[in-house]
Amino acid sequence: MRPALYVLVYLAAITAANLITTHYAGLGHPEVSVYTALGLVALDLVVRDQLHDLWPTPLRRWVGLGALIVAGSAISYAVNRDAATIAVASCAAFAAAFTVDSLVYELGRHRRWPWLERSNASNVVAAAVDSVVFVALAFPGFLFLVAFGQFTAKVAGGVIFSLVLARQKAQTA
Repeated sequence: MRPALYVLVYLAAITAANLITTHYAGLGHPEVSVYTALGLVALDLVVRDQLHDLWPTPLRRWVGLGALIVAGSAISYAVNRDAATIAVASCAAFAAAFTVDSLVYELGRHRRWPWLERSNASNVVAAAVDSVVFVALAFPGFLFLVAFGQFTAKVAGGVIFSLVLARQKAQTA
């Protein structure tokens, strides 16, 4: 896939996750964020790894991925002003997760880990950071079970999406 398609997938997934979470959290169901973590946030973690490789310079990666994080939250807010809290929590969580994800991913690159290992190792630490930061900022009081559910969903979803992408990459190589 081309970088532009990954960018569109990234923005669509994070916007959808933010809007779905806003809707259901507003109805008293923050646990729905576990499902968005599995299907949408995990997808974004894997797409982030792909963009890491497609954007070759560190400056391009940091600026490009940073802009995507902010844009995803801004789009969520623009579509639904009630999404402000979730959008801010998402932006902060993704920024923190992006930082640790990038460090682990780049370490794996220097150690010549295959893409699948780099992606999953970096996504585990990113999922932990993202889940703690997001839940702490998005929901009143810290909901441990929601954070733990998000973490496990992001790791599981990340494995699934990375396997699908690795298979697609192998077929097109």
